[in-house]
Amino acid sequence: MAESVVTLIAARAGDEAIVAAIDTAREALAKLGARLEPSEWLSAGRACDVPFDDLAPDQADAGIRAALGGTVAIDILAQHTTGRRKQLLVADMEATIIANEMLDELAEVRGIQAQIADITRRAMNGEIEFAGALRERVGLLKDMPEAALAEAGARIRINPGAATLVATMHTHGAYTAIVSGGFRIYADRVRRQLGFDIAVANELIVEDGKLAGRVREPVLGKEAKLATLTLLAVERGLSLGAALAVGDGANDLPMIEAAGMGIAYHAKPVVAAAARLRVDHNDLTALLYAQGYRDDEIVGAEA
Repeated sequence: MAESVVTLIAARAGDEAIVAAIDTAREALAKLGARLEPSEWLSAGRACDVPFDDLAPDQADAGIRAALGGTVAIDILAQHTTGRRKQLLVADMEATIIANEMLDELAEVRGIQAQIADITRRAMNGEIEFAGALRERVGLLKDMPEAALAEAGARIRINPGAATLVATMHTHGAYTAIVSGGFRIYADRVRRQLGFDIAVANELIVEDGKLAGRVREPVLGKEAKLATLTLLAVERGLSLGAALAVGDGANDLPMIEAAGMGIAYHAKPVVAAAARLRVDHNDLTALLYAQGYRDDEIVGAEA
C-alpha cells in the first residue's frame, strides 16, 4: 500500500471533468517526483483515489491545485494512508450538519435578523470573540416567548449527506458526536433525527415561559469543542489521530487542527485557509470518500 493518497471528488457523478482532473493530478505528482500507483475509483465517475509515495501530502495538494488552477468544481484531499478510516466523528452542527444558523432563525422570528446575522458572520470569521458574541446575540432575544424555540426548530434543514455520513460511520464501528456552539434544544433534535451518539451544546435559559436573554455558563466555544474532542477520544481509548473533526467556523479550528482528519466544510475563509483538508464543492458524503469508503460500503440513509 502506498504511504499517501490524494482523493479527487467531483461535485456531480458523471462529471467528465473528473477524468481530466485525474490525469492532470497524476502529471503534477510525477513532476514533483512522486512514485505513483494505479488510480482507484471509490465512486464511478465521481470519487477517485490516486495513491503515491515519496512526496509529502501537503506538497501534493499544492501541486495539484496549482495544476488545476481552480477552474473545476472538484475537491482535493491529500493525506497519509495509515489510519485513514476514523473511529470518532466530532461534527459542528450549524452550517455543517444543518444548513441553518439557529440564532439567525430565532432573530428572524423576532424581526431582528440583520442585526444578529452581522454579529454571527463576524464571530464565525474570527473577527470577534465567540463567547462574547453569543452572549450579545442571546441578550437581544430577551423576553421572546418560549414557543419561538419550536417555531425556529421547525425550520431546521439537514445538509445533504449528513445522515449517510453518520449511518456509515456507525456501521463501521465509529462513535459520533455533535459539538455545537449553538443550543442544546436543537442539537438534541438533530442528534435524535440523524442517530448521533451524543450532542454537546449551550443551554438557553428560560424563565416564566420566556427567554431570559442568557445562556448557562460556561459558554461552549472553541476551547470547549477541543476539550470535548479530547475527552471523547480518551474515553474510547483512541488517539486524536483516530478522530475526524469537521466544521465551518473559527470556533471549530482548534478541533479541526487537533484531529487526525480535520476538515473545513464549506468553511469561512479564515477556516478554509488554515485547515489542511477542506471540502468546498461536495456534500458530506465527501468525508466518507476521504476515508476511503467505496460506494458499496456506504449506507444510503438520507434524512
